[in-house]
Amino acid sequence: MPPPSDTVKVAIQWPGAFPKLMEIDQKKPLSAIIKEVSDGWSIIQNHEDLALQYAEGSGFYITEKNRNEIKNGAILRLTSSPTHTAQKLHERVQSSSMDVKLEALKDLAKSSRDITFAQEFINLDGIYLLTQMVESGTDKYQKLQKIMKLCFGDMLSYTLTAFVELMDHGIVSWDTFSVAFIKKIASFVNKSGMDTSILQRSLAILESMVLNSHDLYQKVAQEISIGQLIPHLQGTDQEIQTYAIAVINALFLKAPDVARQHYIEDRIDILDFPLSEMANILTQKQLRSIILTHVIRSQTAINNEMAHQLYVLQVLNFNLLEDRMMTKMDPQDQAQRDIIFELRRIAFDVEPDQNNLGGSIEKRKSMYTRDYKKLGFTNNVNPALDFTHTPPGMLALDNMLYFAKHHQDAYIRIVLENSSREDKHECPFGRSSIELTKMLCEILKVGELPSETCNDFHPMFFTHDRSFVEFFCICIQLLNKTWKEMRATSEDFNKVMQVVKEQIMRALTNKPSSLDQFKSRLQNLSYTEILKIRQSERMNQEDFQSRPILELKEKIQPEILELIKQQRLNRLVEGTCFRKLNSRRRQDKFWYCRLSPNHKVLHYGDLEESPQGEVPHDNLQDKLPVADIKAILTGKDCPHMKEKGALKQNKEVLELAFSIMYDSNCQLNFIAPDKHEYCIWTDGLNALLGKDMISDQTRHDMDTLLSMEIKLRLLDLENIQIPDAPPPIPKEPSNYDFVYDCN
Repeated sequence: MPPPSDTVKVAIQWPGAFPKLMEIDQKKPLSAIIKEVSDGWSIIQNHEDLALQYAEGSGFYITEKNRNEIKNGAILRLTSSPTHTAQKLHERVQSSSMDVKLEALKDLAKSSRDITFAQEFINLDGIYLLTQMVESGTDKYQKLQKIMKLCFGDMLSYTLTAFVELMDHGIVSWDTFSVAFIKKIASFVNKSGMDTSILQRSLAILESMVLNSHDLYQKVAQEISIGQLIPHLQGTDQEIQTYAIAVINALFLKAPDVARQHYIEDRIDILDFPLSEMANILTQKQLRSIILTHVIRSQTAINNEMAHQLYVLQVLNFNLLEDRMMTKMDPQDQAQRDIIFELRRIAFDVEPDQNNLGGSIEKRKSMYTRDYKKLGFTNNVNPALDFTHTPPGMLALDNMLYFAKHHQDAYIRIVLENSSREDKHECPFGRSSIELTKMLCEILKVGELPSETCNDFHPMFFTHDRSFVEFFCICIQLLNKTWKEMRATSEDFNKVMQVVKEQIMRALTNKPSSLDQFKSRLQNLSYTEILKIRQSERMNQEDFQSRPILELKEKIQPEILELIKQQRLNRLVEGTCFRKLNSRRRQDKFWYCRLSPNHKVLHYGDLEESPQGEVPHDNLQDKLPVADIKAILTGKDCPHMKEKGALKQNKEVLELAFSIMYDSNCQLNFIAPDKHEYCIWTDGLNALLGKDMISDQTRHDMDTLLSMEIKLRLLDLENIQIPDAPPPIPKEPSNYDFVYDCN
């Protein structure tokens, strides 16, 4: 007979005693349970100074808040209470003995991961103590470095690790730290030859300071520049490179708009900048080149965390375009009108003062109107009105001017080619450029916050200082080429834009490593090729609508659905590694979850690092019976999506979030690695609960498998007997004289 739901069977350890097997009544106060256990072992120590904690896995303390998470079969340990432990460690870290201090800091770094202990240590002004040790410790032990360098490095590393763990709980505000502490942390980053673990923690602390406090951003920005972070990108340690780019991203994310523009853009003449701004621009160009050489094109494979940081940097670069994208053109602004005059001058080789050499006003207006029509503007009389819609606003005009100046031959050819065609067959350069700019902004999601889970960066955007506008230049030539291949007229404009978008999206799918490679892939995706691909996909996905076929689909659909269900459950049995996200996306927070082979229990537990394969059930200490699951929540309904983080939750994160609700007000929260894993897990969990699998992946799999099965059943197999068993493998030949050695 199973134990009552309010009772859990556990083992409890105490040093020097045999473990006890006992049942814990969850309705009974935790203090009473601890007293009962300590009395059983005749422990002299006051039971109020004792506590229970997990003996394996996380090692966290059991409290009234988390006691419901104890599972049957858990191994617990009777130990000193978090208050008592915090007091002891607080004393030991101030010991005059180096060995005692080092061991205390090591224990503190480990214990600080537990929020129960962290709260007690923080109440003792533990954070202040650690910051004082960092500020003064390096000077105090400077003389001992030569003879105790290893000890000193470990001591500082454990101190910073404990600090990071304590601050991760969000109990203490980041605004409380002094300039001296910031300077000291920055000095660890700026100093060459610093220990790797110290450098990692220091970069992580700086990133958190910038993300969590505007005041600290300004102070950190005064101590750390991009130029000082560049040497860390030139090394071979990918973790250090990742942390360095994370700090750069944090600085860009929190920087004022003007500073951000000056950091990255070089649209304005560099001679107009003060010396400091010139240095920023030159540093940014150097940064892109170094990231491309030492990170993207290095021999080391890019891991998920690095891919995410590169994606964030890519998004922040493109978001610099948002201001121009959302700026309307002022038809009365002469400087902006001069850009349109420049486009006309380059295209038709018109001298700037030619318009003032005689002729009536009406004649000049007629000449303007004729030329603006050839340039493909919708408003021939006043083309400035074409740029009053946002998006793309002035960004479209910026792109057109760059194309005209830096790809002048291609620009003139496109304009003159189209001006010589019949009116209905001309590809309007102006209108095309405006719509194309808007499309590219949508594809690259210009103006959106970076997702906390996305890793989708494109190497080619790191190969050029003006990657977006170069991207535009390639695509506008593609648009003109596709227009000619389609023999399009003005009525086909939207159709051409749809084809061009498909060409761009298909070329981006394989992540070209350079703009030239992207351009060559577009060459292979002509309109004819797109038609072939569409025809092939249409044939593969074609639904036969005749009555016999529909009846056959209805008959075999349950079989396919059961096949999909089994595949989902098998994937849950294999399990998935999930990332624990916080404001800094730290790399050492992983947990794994998998379904038992009998489909009755979910096994889960924390991991120190991302696993290379399946994690055995024995390594996952926590269990959740499937029978206890009450509901599956997704998206914004999940409890962990309602919590406030350092960065705003965006649509992509919401689309990957789901929660398992069990018992009373208990939940297991997930953020899937990607959309595919999200569909697998939500489908599998719904299947376990006897509910319908309603994900997009299920619909896709159903369509694919159903189409394949129908086509197989409709093959002309009359008078052909299909064997039940596979044919036997033939015997080996007596010799291999027939084999030709091409070497």
